[in-house]
Amino acid sequence: MISTPAGTEITPPTAPFTIAVIGGTGPQGKGLGYRFARGGHTVVFGSRSAEKGEAVAEEVAARLDGVAGAGTVSGAANADAAAQADVVLLAVPWDGHDELVASLPLAGKVVISCVNPLGFDKRGAYGLVVDAGEGSAAETAQRLAPEAVVVGAFHNVSAVTLWEHDGFLDEDILVVGDSVAAKGVAIELCASVNGRQGIDAGKLRLARQLEPWTAVLISINRKYKIHSSIKITGFDH
Repeated sequence: MISTPAGTEITPPTAPFTIAVIGGTGPQGKGLGYRFARGGHTVVFGSRSAEKGEAVAEEVAARLDGVAGAGTVSGAANADAAAQADVVLLAVPWDGHDELVASLPLAGKVVISCVNPLGFDKRGAYGLVVDAGEGSAAETAQRLAPEAVVVGAFHNVSAVTLWEHDGFLDEDILVVGDSVAAKGVAIELCASVNGRQGIDAGKLRLARQLEPWTAVLISINRKYKIHSSIKITGFDH
């Protein structure tokens, strides 16, 4: 069982998962949803309107045509998508994040946040300060959904490579959270992206470092015209 901050218990979901991608019409959500479905999971693409979610689902389904073992995909309004799932991926902009998360039926679910609070100015991307440096998007989601269990993952994966490359990505994915069992769900899902399990990188508060690190990768990408990623040495994958 997984204990939530509110003191309730969640039965850990087992693979293949049913995953709601909240913000599924954005490039990160679409790319991750495509990867999860390619890995055999059922994916519901959520959007502010069901029609937009359904349109992305049709695009992904066409991309998956002929892929052996692929899961099914569909589209729905955000709240309806979350209601259908046992795992919910938050892939939404930081602007409007709190209002949206608070409106979703997340109780009893494992929630994965890949939200990066970033700002942009003429000098480039930079990480925004959340709760005076004492918080992160993932921790905010956990506070707003105390009867769910939130983990942070997929922050630093390029939306471009998720969608444009058919093979597994050659990078490592870091997962943070306060529940080992909930992190295990995200760690298992990483295999749909890079062909190997994700790396347990510690407690949820470390999302404060993972989220703004994306700004560093954006800076590298702009400088060298590449799609950079993270690899951790010392692992025998």
